[in-house]
Amino acid sequence: PLRRVVKDYFLVCESYYAAIKIESPDRIEALDMGRRGLHNEGSELLIERLKEKIDVDFDTARRLFTLICALHWKG
Repeated sequence: PLRRVVKDYFLVCESYYAAIKIESPDRIEALDMGRRGLHNEGSELLIERLKEKIDVDFDTARRLFTLICALHWKG
């Protein structure tokens, strides 16, 4: 499940960074909201998957999701 969220997150990030160059502010804001939503979804998924092992708050889960994405980035 996390792999799907990371993949979707990367796709939205690519669209977001491409949109910054040519799209309207409304379109950029919509993509940014989608990007943040996927980031939150990934964070919540991490909290759920790790709850039996460790107690993770939302801010820490967001940072962990960012780290996972950075390690999987093939840019």
